[in-house]
Amino acid sequence: MNQIEERKRDHIQIAVRENIAMHHNYWDDIKLTHNALPELNEQDINLTTTLLGKKLNAPIVLSGMTGGYPEGKKINEHLAAAAAEHQLALGVGSQRAALENEKLKDTYSIITEYDIPLKIANIGASQMVLWEKKEILANAEKIVSMIDADVLAVCLNFLQEAIQPEGEARAKGCLAMIDMLSTEFSRPVIVKESGAGINGKVASMLQTTKIAAIDVGGAGGTSFAAVEYYRAKAKGDAVRTREGITFWDWGIPTPTCILEAGEATNWELPIIATGGIRTGLDAAKALVLGASAAGIAHAMLKPALKDAKTTILECETILRELRTVMFLTGTESLEQLSTTEVTYGLDE
Repeated sequence: MNQIEERKRDHIQIAVRENIAMHHNYWDDIKLTHNALPELNEQDINLTTTLLGKKLNAPIVLSGMTGGYPEGKKINEHLAAAAAEHQLALGVGSQRAALENEKLKDTYSIITEYDIPLKIANIGASQMVLWEKKEILANAEKIVSMIDADVLAVCLNFLQEAIQPEGEARAKGCLAMIDMLSTEFSRPVIVKESGAGINGKVASMLQTTKIAAIDVGGAGGTSFAAVEYYRAKAKGDAVRTREGITFWDWGIPTPTCILEAGEATNWELPIIATGGIRTGLDAAKALVLGASAAGIAHAMLKPALKDAKTTILECETILRELRTVMFLTGTESLEQLSTTEVTYGLDE
């Protein structure tokens, strides 16, 4: 097993066994207003939406988590089964491993065996920025073809790159690379963060390109500094262990990211809200704030490690919670949900 495969396995094992959550989940600061007289029937509530040109049965993205090591195949397969069953969007983890080792392709391509309405390929910006233009376009085509993706996500994960021992903390030229890719690549390109957030300033910079959406990937859920803390501790790396503690809660809260990115772009780009979303209630809060869809990752990991049935049930529960929120706020459609009254930072 090479270094990348070993790291991917480490990440999943740590995420399951250890507490890697930030110390505060910012969705808990947001309250939606109950409507005691909703004047609608729950059965009439409509969760369907269109995201990046694809119709979904609900505004939920099962966000990319893994792939690139043998055990990652079953996780992606179980997530694919759930995405197909409920007609939700699905992403995979960074596909760099399969670019370097073709034997790992099936850990990602397994999802092509399922009828998924929106498939999202994934590659890290810190790797792409080192490639020449031809190589960027060629490798982007390879990873999109690998899973027959509808969209390519370029991942900004510089917090993790800065802390991990094997990290590639290279960001110079990223905006130009994203601009080129968004203009010349054959598929729509989105930009996603992985836990530290995209604020209004960065969203404004991204809007100068031709990207199709922003996944704000804000703070409040998984701390990738925490993940690297556990890896460093196991290796006896005192410096990286210290850094993991120092930057454990680094980042911009996901709710703040939604509002800032939306306002900075005049809400012209779809906003996917990933970061700390655990339930259908959290997803509803993201939609009320202006997100086009909510991305869920860590909450799906344990079910996906078990089997397809458990993963499908977890998705069903999340969708049931979202539907219940809409009923209790008296909103029959997602458009109506966005008008729900919201309060911030108040006690129960």
